[in-house]
This record gives sequence, C-alpha cells and structure tokens, in this order.
Amino acid sequence: VQLQASGGGLVQPGGSLRLSCVVSGGSLGDYTIGWFRQAPGKEREWVSCLSNSDGSTTTADSVKDRFATSKDSAKSTVHLQMSSLQPDDTAVYYCAADRVRYCITFLTTNPDYWGQGTLVTVSS
Repeated sequence: VQLQASGGGLVQPGGSLRLSCVVSGGSLGDYTIGWFRQAPGKEREWVSCLSNSDGSTTTADSVKDRFATSKDSAKSTVHLQMSSLQPDDTAVYYCAADRVRYCITFLTTNPDYWGQGTLVTVSS
C-alpha cells in the first residue's frame, strides 16, 4: 500500500489547514491510519489515529481541542483538519498505516507503511 500526504504549507498563527492522506494499492478499510509529526530538532510524535475496527478516532491531548481526523472512504482519503495553529505546530506531518485494528495497538508499534510527509509552517 502507498500513502500520499498533502496539504501542508505556510499559515499564520491562528489559521487552519487540512491535510490529506490518500491510500492506494490497498483498501482504506483494511488499515488503521495515523498522523505523526516531527518538528525540527525534535523526535517524531503521534498526533491522531483512526481505527479500522470501527472508524473511531483518537487524538493526542496536546492537539485534541484543535485537530480532528476524518475519512472519505469514497476517495480512500484520511484528513487531518487543523485549526488555531500555533508556531509550535510547525513540523513535517506524516501519515502512516498498519493492518492492526485498534489505535492502542497501532500507537505501540512502528506502522508498516508511511507517506512522504508534508511540511506545515506556522509563522507570521
């Protein structure tokens, strides 16, 4: 399976962006999908997860009031809607996929498939 992340760019503090992760070469419904980010000089951190067992989402506490994950099954795409963006949100955002059914499992393993990343820069 291949993942293609897009939607990053430059946005002012307080602005919004929607990232997209298109899944190809496999069925979206077979995979749990997660979003991760890595800021310059920092370790990669998990942002959100969409479980393939029931479509439920889990979001990191640091962003849960501002970020939301959704899917468009018809387009085999998972979106990460980000609002009230702050400079600390600046990072390369990656989507990842694995056949595990639950986010609790997904987040404790290294997902098998990764997209190439899309850069989000929050700056005035």
